[in-house]
Amino acid sequence: MPTVASSENQPHRRRDMAESFGTDAERYDRARPRYPDALVERIVAASPGPEVLDVGCGTGIAARQFRAAGCAVLGVEPDARMAELARRSAADVAVEVARFEEWEPGGREFDAVVAGTAWHWIDPVAGAAKAARVLRPGGLLAPFWNVAQFPPDLAEAFADVVARVVPDLPFDFRASMTRPALETYRTGFDRAADGMRAAGAFGEPEQWRYDREFTYTRDAWLDVMPTQGAFTRLPADALAELLKGVGAAIDAHGGSFTLSYATVAVTAKRS
Repeated sequence: MPTVASSENQPHRRRDMAESFGTDAERYDRARPRYPDALVERIVAASPGPEVLDVGCGTGIAARQFRAAGCAVLGVEPDARMAELARRSAADVAVEVARFEEWEPGGREFDAVVAGTAWHWIDPVAGAAKAARVLRPGGLLAPFWNVAQFPPDLAEAFADVVARVVPDLPFDFRASMTRPALETYRTGFDRAADGMRAAGAFGEPEQWRYDREFTYTRDAWLDVMPTQGAFTRLPADALAELLKGVGAAIDAHGGSFTLSYATVAVTAKRS
């Protein structure tokens, strides 16, 4: 499901949605996809040292991957419910509760600033300026996203269910589901890169891409859907109706489906 899209392509202004994921933090941590190990290793190799700041760290999914790669990780997360789960899931990962734009680093510096499917919730210029403030020379700013491409028939079926159950979403859900997924996210990638340029402290941004496929059973996908920003605040009866309709569409598809994921990082070195 799309994450970057929102009204007026300004997702960082949708604080209600940005800070709603802790509604079911356990499910979020269980159901959300991880990131390619090759991307984590590339970020670590491109950084001057092992100290990583994870912005919008959520339940610690990316933080645990960087910790496993040998990094010392500090998370910043605006939702206290998500932050508490992140602390419990990795005892040696510290998490401070704050919006990144308002967070005070207290003179601390880092070798990399990362954000796993979270940078679009942050003002791109203010966020890049804050990252420049805390990065050591040669440090790397590297927000990244998992971008999912659905089978066309399921994309249409899902869009039909959403149009019936949640007709007042603040963005064109059908278009975001049925057009090429990377096209949907491209505005977000460009905004991230433009923010880095506007900060005046980075080299020219680059994009790194890693492709994978995941196969979801009906139950596995119905575990993912309530963690998506479009649905985290639905009343229980509407969510049940949504999951029933989507489950029926997956059953009609054969009970499972394969998603093509492109994980894209927008990266720039601190000059």
